[in-house]
Amino acid sequence: MPTPFTADSISRQRAPWWFHLAGHLLQPWVRIRRDPVEPAVLLQTGAPVCYVIERDGFSDALILDRACREAGLPSPMQALLGTRRRRSVIALARRDGWIFGRIRKRAPHQPLRQLVHSLEGLPERDIQIVPVSIYVGRAPSRDTGWFRVLFSENWVMVGRFRRMLALLLNGRDTVVHFSAPISLRSVLDEAGDKASERFTRKLARVLRTHFHRIRAVVIGPDLSHRRTVVDAVLNAEPVRHAINASAAKEKISRAKAWRKAQKLVLEIAADYSHPVVRSSSFLLRNFWNKLYDGIAMHHFDKARAAAPGYEVVYVPCHRSHADYLLMSYQLHVSGVVVPHIAAGVNLNLPGIGSILRRGGAFFLRRSFKGNALYSVVFNEYLAQLIDRGVPIEYFIEGGRSRTGRLLAPRAGMLVMTVRAFLRAPRRPVLFQPVYIGYEKLMEGASYAGELSGKPKEKESLLGLLRGLKVLRQHYGHVALNFGEPIELNPLLDAASSTWRDIDTQSEAKPEWLNGVTDRLAEQIQININRAADVNPINLLALALLATPKHAMAENDLLAQLALSKALLEELPYSDRITLTPMNPAGIIAYGEQMGWIQRVQHPLGDVLSVDSEQAVLLSYFRNNVLHLNATAAWVACCFLNNRRMPRASVVRLGRIIYPFIQGELFLPWDGRGFGAQVQATIDFFVRRGLLEATDDGHMLERGPGQDDGAFQLKVIARSLIQAFERYYITIAALARHGRHTLSAAELETTCTLIAQRLSLINELSAPEFFDKALFRGFIQKLRERRVVWTDDNGKLDYDRSLESMVHDARMILSREVRHSILKITGSDDSGDNKELAAGQGMADTDPVGDELHARHVDAEQHIHAHGTARPVDGSTEHETLPKPPASPPQPSP
Repeated sequence: MPTPFTADSISRQRAPWWFHLAGHLLQPWVRIRRDPVEPAVLLQTGAPVCYVIERDGFSDALILDRACREAGLPSPMQALLGTRRRRSVIALARRDGWIFGRIRKRAPHQPLRQLVHSLEGLPERDIQIVPVSIYVGRAPSRDTGWFRVLFSENWVMVGRFRRMLALLLNGRDTVVHFSAPISLRSVLDEAGDKASERFTRKLARVLRTHFHRIRAVVIGPDLSHRRTVVDAVLNAEPVRHAINASAAKEKISRAKAWRKAQKLVLEIAADYSHPVVRSSSFLLRNFWNKLYDGIAMHHFDKARAAAPGYEVVYVPCHRSHADYLLMSYQLHVSGVVVPHIAAGVNLNLPGIGSILRRGGAFFLRRSFKGNALYSVVFNEYLAQLIDRGVPIEYFIEGGRSRTGRLLAPRAGMLVMTVRAFLRAPRRPVLFQPVYIGYEKLMEGASYAGELSGKPKEKESLLGLLRGLKVLRQHYGHVALNFGEPIELNPLLDAASSTWRDIDTQSEAKPEWLNGVTDRLAEQIQININRAADVNPINLLALALLATPKHAMAENDLLAQLALSKALLEELPYSDRITLTPMNPAGIIAYGEQMGWIQRVQHPLGDVLSVDSEQAVLLSYFRNNVLHLNATAAWVACCFLNNRRMPRASVVRLGRIIYPFIQGELFLPWDGRGFGAQVQATIDFFVRRGLLEATDDGHMLERGPGQDDGAFQLKVIARSLIQAFERYYITIAALARHGRHTLSAAELETTCTLIAQRLSLINELSAPEFFDKALFRGFIQKLRERRVVWTDDNGKLDYDRSLESMVHDARMILSREVRHSILKITGSDDSGDNKELAAGQGMADTDPVGDELHARHVDAEQHIHAHGTARPVDGSTEHETLPKPPASPPQPSP
């Protein structure tokens, strides 16, 4: 078998004629850029030079020889003076065999030993060791063909055939990096034991570490998990203990338990590949151009400026399966490292899973319960990512939102992230919220089906193929808005001043950890909402879905859209909100173009409408921005059934109901801040003529029902009225069944069934009206506020103040709505008298605190002094929701 053409083989003989011929043949295909441009200034004069390269390859020898010749450096092909070496180059790794030989890294003990021996007895002699890194196609530009990207430089030691293709495709982007020389004499003098085997191994290890560091700087960190992270996870102390525990529990050998752990980490771990990411970006570019009219990123420069020095965790909202790809694609084309994304194991489909894994996805099971080994392995894998500074992305909602609202966060990944940081707090963690806004969803129809009771279709290749038909449709624009980042350290400092001193080896969670992660999760959701993008479809949904038949005269719709835009412009929710620049006429035209609304021509003026099927889908986009309309909707709700109302009552009642709205919509203010927002919104309505302020601004009055201003207020109010109807359903159902009767889960189910029935009767187009999660959130908030509590048997208990809240609902809800709910719950629906009598009776005997009672009496006197708020249905106002007693009778946790 002929000898392979390698640097080592050449070093055993003179450079033959074919070496020079190969250099001339290679020259047109390779363009070398030296770093630094003049490496000769690094060398000392008089001392011989020995070059060290990473791999022993024929092409590397040719490139090194040419680079040295062009830079005026000593040739690596000449003999190394004073030694037995015929050539002045050493390689740290070589491939055994001729064509299909296996690469093996080896310490070049013999060449290094030869260098050491050449200095023995000659203290004045020295040898300069110059590490040289060679990169072929290290950083192809975004305009480079995707095929070339496959053969760009990475962390894998490729074979000869692949190296040849890399030279042909990317040879014109070759970088030769000369490092500062190492004085072998100085190193020997410091080591002392000059001839020891340990010294040569140490020197080789130092050289490898140097090449690793240079490669990380030039082409990025090594993200090949199969070769780096998997071993680190399996060798970690917690995983070793878990393996031993699993072996003892299951009565299997430790080797078998270790293989089980290895299988788990391979199931989890990403296999990031830069060529795959680059290739995918070319494919996705055409894909996005076909599906969308454009993808906009807002406030990204602020996010990029805040990231240096931090471990960045991207926490976007989750609306669609496209979220994963959109985020990664946009970050990549913007020059930012693609994060590792936590994906559900249901997406690890044959073929698809491998591509996602190489794009940075790592997979997790929906539940860790009953599998202690899996839990430890996953926690350790996440800790390894954070410890290595790898950017991460996950969705704290746990799944895609089917209603368009932000879901209640699940803090599991946050807890694991915080604990991983506490274990090794070397780099501070920064959470980057991202709002993703669509104008049409590929999964819209399936979401509506799931909310109506159809089972969720399991992800499969067949389902994916069936879903390809959605690619024929058009989906408008997409917006990625980067919210205010959240630093972890200040939250930890606020929770405990000694968090840096905790025992990192202990498995026990600090008492304050759950509180930190809960506050962090809530703040992430708040900051996502504060970065919302308001597109034309959001504004159309807010207006048209507030009418009984989802239709509106064109002039009325134009006025309503103008009012909504003015409200967002004059009272901005935050400085990161983005609003469509389209005028009202342009918004309507765009809605028609997208197929969301239809125009019905009429001699007295055109009407714009939404059919019933589209209305269900459109509710998703109304819910995306419902939080932006919450304050205005509350003020407008106060005048649905009342012509006149004191300003102070609107603010006071708003502050009482605010905690429940805040918990549902993740609003950013405290009670005082919400009161200020209400005041500013009232002033806006007065300026626009929707409300009239009398009695020096203390009394507010709207126009009659047929007035345009009253109509606009009604449209604004209806975006929030269903939330109050859900609250009323919950309280009425609990009051109907009585104390110590229902558990929280039973009440949740009962309320869901009532809402479903009410939706069927009233033909509501909002599937989230009977969303069990919203009822669950409201019941939880009642428990947090100590309005209700759990007794020793797990049943809900309350005092008479809850029954008074049923009566208080008449301020907002009409008699028709209240009676429909009471009839379905089984309460007496014979008229308002019994309800009113029950409510008044409860109020008379309710043991309310003196301060609250004084405020209530003062409010009543204020109303009588300045005019009574007159509900449309003739009932009287009862403006405050009594608080529960300060100490309820021994509630269970």
